Amino acid sequence: MDTLQQRLGHRFVDQALLSQALTHKSYANEHRPEEAQDNERLEFLGDAVLDLVVSEALHSRQPLLSEGEMTRIRAEVVSEKGLSFLARDLGVGKRLRLGRGEELTGGRDKDSLLADATEALFGAVFCDGGFDAARKVILGLLEQLITRAVDTKSGLDAKTRLQEILQARHGQLPSYVLAGSEGPDHDRSYLVEVRFQGETIAAGRGRTKKQAEQQAAARALRQLES
Repeated sequence: MDTLQQRLGHRFVDQALLSQALTHKSYANEHRPEEAQDNERLEFLGDAVLDLVVSEALHSRQPLLSEGEMTRIRAEVVSEKGLSFLARDLGVGKRLRLGRGEELTGGRDKDSLLADATEALFGAVFCDGGFDAARKVILGLLEQLITRAVDTKSGLDAKTRLQEILQARHGQLPSYVLAGSEGPDHDRSYLVEVRFQGETIAAGRGRTKKQAEQQAAARALRQLES
């Protein structure tokens, strides 16, 4: 448990909360209520705290993201797959308290159990240290995942993101103009300008017109962000 607390970056004042967060209902059902409380209530709380922390981080640090983009990125970060991966990295599985049935059926490596226990840990930290402690733990563990999800969204669909931002801010859309090309037909390079309200705001190059448009849009986004 000491190692887990070190990995979390939080040492529990109330160690019973940590124990409860790692107790599956199958274990609790096999013991008297006074001996073991399951983690479902902490999981419910941790899920809400996790959503709030990730939402606040996206809202405050990524001012150009639309509501839809923030929703999609948050869903990726807090997904069962993402949380179960984090749980394995923390070594949560080997510390779970499971009933005999779950133990025999590989419960220590089930994505659903691992994700639920991770949310329960966040809920336990919240109960033990308050919102600031929970926020510190969650961002400490998920900061890189949040950044990667934002970067992936931006890189894959820069044109859509730029369109959403300009439409929301100004009620108008950008346009893309082929400004030139060079090279032989089998190895041609295209130069595309992205224009808004009659002015060129960025340009990009690519082996195809679509690639050049995406690069131009990505550069326009970086200018807006700066």
